[in-house]
Amino acid sequence: MTATDVRPSSDAEATAAAVAAAIRTVDANIVTFDDRYPGDTTDANRYLLRPPSAGQPEGANVGWTTSFWPGMLWLAHDLTGDDRYLQAAMSHVDSFAARMTGGIDLDTHDLGFLYTLSCVTPARRTGDPRARDAALAAADHLMTRVLEPAGIIQAWGDLNDPRQRGRTIIDSLMNTPLLFWASKTTGDDRYAAAARRHTAQLRQHILRPDGTTFHTFYWDTVSGAPLRGETEQGHADHSCWARGQAWGIYGFSLNHRHLGDPALLAAARTCADHFLACLPDDRVAYWDLEFGDGSGQERDSSAAAIAACGLVELADGLTDTASADRYRRAAAEILRSLIDHYSTNGHPASNALILHGVYDKPKGVGVDEGTLWGDYFYLEALTRATIPGWASPW
Repeated sequence: MTATDVRPSSDAEATAAAVAAAIRTVDANIVTFDDRYPGDTTDANRYLLRPPSAGQPEGANVGWTTSFWPGMLWLAHDLTGDDRYLQAAMSHVDSFAARMTGGIDLDTHDLGFLYTLSCVTPARRTGDPRARDAALAAADHLMTRVLEPAGIIQAWGDLNDPRQRGRTIIDSLMNTPLLFWASKTTGDDRYAAAARRHTAQLRQHILRPDGTTFHTFYWDTVSGAPLRGETEQGHADHSCWARGQAWGIYGFSLNHRHLGDPALLAAARTCADHFLACLPDDRVAYWDLEFGDGSGQERDSSAAAIAACGLVELADGLTDTASADRYRRAAAEILRSLIDHYSTNGHPASNALILHGVYDKPKGVGVDEGTLWGDYFYLEALTRATIPGWASPW
């Protein structure tokens, strides 16, 4: 890792400079990608068009990360007020609507990620009926993944695959806002009820007694009994995958905002306290919290960006001012480190916003690269730091 050349300055000055640099990169990527989609991660620090997959051509809307590109466009609009970003973001609605009507690569709980940023946001902001209908269709499809009697939302894959049945993952906490929005929009509580039960199951079983989290957890699909926790992208089943812990901070905080359940806020605090206790000197986590300085392992800047957003969300839910201030300070420290040492300001060859992320270290995928979700949450963290009272899409 090489630090970027950023002049020491106040946090406000550093944030403003980072926003300006990020917007310049977004502008360049509009020219490069337009209404097509970059890959999940960079290749040698540069995003290329998404490779052909699921019978779709290069740059098509497939996979779980495509919405982070229009999500960044909406953030750019928030930060600048420039309607060209609104128009660029709106240009993606047709693609996401077509993905639903065409049944393209929908076997995933990540419909929440995909349609909250791409379609719920324009439905809220512009009243666009295409966006609203596509988001409601996505919520209906997500409901087909609710497995009784366990009451969990299956993570990914064919619902009839014995290896996948009964499994959920901690990332799913970020997918429930689509269901809360669907209930609010339609007046039908069944969406929110499914999200409520799913989140309760994760709080009880994916969060360990020591404050760490499993990446994945299985339930018996006949009896609904909890079975076991595992990992897919962490170091080991017993360790704590950094990005998963960050999803826990943000996801439990979000679900508390929607449900008002104090147990969810307590779960978010538990995740946050362990995450912060494991951070190295520069406040950016290694890809698994089992590792620290001197381990020779890679950082995951995307986990840091997610945590920075989640810590602010957590602070916003607290009535204890001292605790809220502590989490806000921690978020600011993480964001400042990302700005100073992980951003691409000073790296003109890269079209990412931040570098040194990890997608899936055990499988050797996207190791020490930029990540599309890391870029989105970094820009969201900058937006939160820039705009008081910013209206979250989640």
